[in-house]
Amino acid sequence: MNDEAIPAWFPAVYEAAKQIPAGKVASYGQLADMAGVTARMSGRAMWSVPDGVPWWRVVGSDGTLRIGNRDPALAKIQRERLESEGVKVSESGRVESRFFIDE
Repeated sequence: MNDEAIPAWFPAVYEAAKQIPAGKVASYGQLADMAGVTARMSGRAMWSVPDGVPWWRVVGSDGTLRIGNRDPALAKIQRERLESEGVKVSESGRVESRFFIDE
């Protein structure tokens, strides 16, 4: 995607994602609140996330690894990255609520 095709609010979402500390996760809604956009907009931005943005720290509001709907291989990568940061992911692919950032 070239810079002209990137919606103006994408960078705000990416900067917000960079604020999620290692060992924590945020829901798409939390990310949206941080960036000043809607949850749908944050999800759209995270669909085409650039290098350097910790996409694996963004999960569904119920803790599910939503990226698995797009590609199960990406959910595996997300799980591995989260677990390497100390985040517990259940066998069913759900992050425990204690790992969510405080709102």
